[in-house]
Amino acid sequence: MLRGTCNRTRTPLEGSILVAPGLDAGLYDAIVTARAVVCSSGGLTGHMQSLCRGRGIPVLRVDQADLADLAGEVTLDLESQSIVIGSNARTEASGSWVGSPSLDDLGSACAVIADLQDIHTINSYSPNAERVDCFFIREEFLCLAAALRPLDSLNGGPADIAVYGQAVADRLCTFVDALLPDQRLVLRLLDLRSDHAADITELAPVAVEPNPELGLHGTRWLLGSTAYRDALHAVLGSLRNRLGEDAGRVHLSVPFLNDEREFAQLRTHLEVPWDVPLSAFIETPAAVHATAAICAEGASELFVGTKDLVQFYLAADRTNHLVADSYQPRHPAVLDGVRRVVESAHAAGTPVRVFALGADLVHYLERLPTPDGFMMCTAELQQVLLQGQP
Repeated sequence: MLRGTCNRTRTPLEGSILVAPGLDAGLYDAIVTARAVVCSSGGLTGHMQSLCRGRGIPVLRVDQADLADLAGEVTLDLESQSIVIGSNARTEASGSWVGSPSLDDLGSACAVIADLQDIHTINSYSPNAERVDCFFIREEFLCLAAALRPLDSLNGGPADIAVYGQAVADRLCTFVDALLPDQRLVLRLLDLRSDHAADITELAPVAVEPNPELGLHGTRWLLGSTAYRDALHAVLGSLRNRLGEDAGRVHLSVPFLNDEREFAQLRTHLEVPWDVPLSAFIETPAAVHATAAICAEGASELFVGTKDLVQFYLAADRTNHLVADSYQPRHPAVLDGVRRVVESAHAAGTPVRVFALGADLVHYLERLPTPDGFMMCTAELQQVLLQGQP
């Protein structure tokens, strides 16, 4: 159980229980300061829900009608998924996932992070932290932490674009400074869905799409933006000027693509220098079948995004709790897709990492060919790093 004061605003309140109908990008600051979240909609692996998982912030879902009753101090019983209103309930520390896999099972581990604090958290587990060789950060999370509004900046002209690029580079430099000697940082290029963009955009036009998950975002959007190309070059130029050779510790990853044609087009469109490693995120069935060709096109490594892959293989929206029973990370079709990616990458000599929730890790280890490493959210990876700690 855990107890806290309800925060029904969109502003941060340290140690509170955030209460909201759903989780959107505009709630970023309020989420990262909360002890827990209570909401009435959203799947377990939506973007903001993934942020909560990464930070070890429990999310409890209740009916929309019950949200109105939550005020003042409440106690969450996470095991029974219930809420006690008032301050008389006994509380204790919330449980965390503890799995049987060892750090050796993860290969060279990759930590999926939300902000700088996550790097400090992981690297505090010395010497086991040395087995974590990279940190994976979404550019939109980096923007949220820096109070940037990406579409407003990119729509504002050369001066605003330069300011955006400099701000992103500033954040990345602080991240690089926190790395251990053999660690690197992988930046997943901006992948802002229209519904999330609407929550954090004030001036730029945002398309209204009936199904944003399948809409204009990721590689599709990046291919149409010259402003983002200019911003990315501002980022890379600033990193080279400030970090020198250490700028090479920042790698780039292409989000939400379907095939090698899109990968090649994006490298050309963004004018990514050939000495900057450019990896691909495999998260659609089409990309699964194009894995060998994407490797041949020069992808430096592959990241298998199982959260999106599950929803596209099974037609189960990962942000919709009403179809949670259909969202199955262990479904045979999903496992077959991941197996294809790992085997194709191995045949091409391209490193490949698979994202795994803690609850699914053992299942993946038993049924998949061994990838070069697994990706895990910070809070779950901590549990593995704790093994063997003095």
